[in-house]
Amino acid sequence: FGLDGKNKALETIKKANIPVIYNGDWMEKSPLGKAEWIKFFGALYNKEQQADSIFNRIQTDYNDAKKLALNTTKKPTILSGAMYKDVWHLPNGESTEAQFLKDANANYLWRDTKGSGSLSLNFEVVYDTAKDADIWLSPAYYRSKAELEQANTHYSNFDAFKNNTIYTFANTEGRTGGVTYYESGMARPDLVLKDIIKICHPEVLPDYTPHFFKPLK
Repeated sequence: FGLDGKNKALETIKKANIPVIYNGDWMEKSPLGKAEWIKFFGALYNKEQQADSIFNRIQTDYNDAKKLALNTTKKPTILSGAMYKDVWHLPNGESTEAQFLKDANANYLWRDTKGSGSLSLNFEVVYDTAKDADIWLSPAYYRSKAELEQANTHYSNFDAFKNNTIYTFANTEGRTGGVTYYESGMARPDLVLKDIIKICHPEVLPDYTPHFFKPLK
């Protein structure tokens, strides 16, 4: 992928007469849009039919789960992210992460902000808005509540910390030690959505076991 046309590595590859195709999946604004790029790779490997079949199943499962969530009446309030140095980074209201929360029928507290990247806020602003949030998702890379509190004692003042309703994907690793969410989460938005629905509305998917997100203990 590339941000613009100026790329030294790309120029070197071109000089070697190696064909180049840009992968633009990261620019998609919806979870399903990113997953649909499996068709791109299917074309490269002469597996178009298999890629279409896989994506169609993911799309159907995603939309079916979304419909179930939208039938629920309660919308739990959601906090996300954590501090890095003196800045709290959390998803913007038009980001893929915010779209997941919307489709899970959750009340993301920064849902009305504009932009698809990250918000950068100070602690006081976040605390004032989200100290009573029902659920705290993806608190950076902290692997335990003790580690989270050690980083900043003020984290323990949030209701989600007190009520043990913090969930993270940082502790779910693949066979080689990589974080599974980053390895396959964007390719399987159906599973990400189901995880969030299970957290926000456990009665909707009673027999489902989360694939990426687990409670922070």
